[in-house]
Amino acid sequence: MNHSPLLEKTIELLREANSQEPVLDLACGSGRNGLYLINKNIPVVFADIKETALEQVKSALSPPHCEVKSLANFWQVDFEQDSFEQEELKPLAGKSFSAIIVFRYLHRSLFEQIKQAVTAGGYVVYETFSVDQPQFGRPKNPNFLLNHGELAELFSDWQIIHSFEGIIDAKNADANNESGKQAIAQIIARKP
Repeated sequence: MNHSPLLEKTIELLREANSQEPVLDLACGSGRNGLYLINKNIPVVFADIKETALEQVKSALSPPHCEVKSLANFWQVDFEQDSFEQEELKPLAGKSFSAIIVFRYLHRSLFEQIKQAVTAGGYVVYETFSVDQPQFGRPKNPNFLLNHGELAELFSDWQIIHSFEGIIDAKNADANNESGKQAIAQIIARKP
């Protein structure tokens, strides 16, 4: 599966923002998006709860990608701990990233942590399913679906570079989705 086309709109911004801190690929899964950044010489921290997912990313960085392997770091972490009230249990507390990219993942209680972990002038690149998705397939659980305008509202105090909500043609993206359509919301936002 290829990287999200949204990253192509962002690559120059991420290069510009990436002076001191890496990009966090939050809930990276197979790492398709972070691997795209690595191949563009942008340092990435691949973070996921599943060790198998991180091992898959590591193996994708094997030869012939040895020269970019030094740009990758790996962090096995549970982003869905329910004890976020306690500062020491917040996974992003005290962390700093030039950008955080999130694709096809939604855990609403992380948004404030994400906003705090991005350095000033850094970016959030977020893309996931919206409430219109159930007509096309999974996910159907409203806990995993963005409401209309939710991303724009969450980042209303940031500079919004790009915002999109609608239906895309995503053939081959999901074998369980015969229509080839997906309802998504996207945002690229720059922290003041």
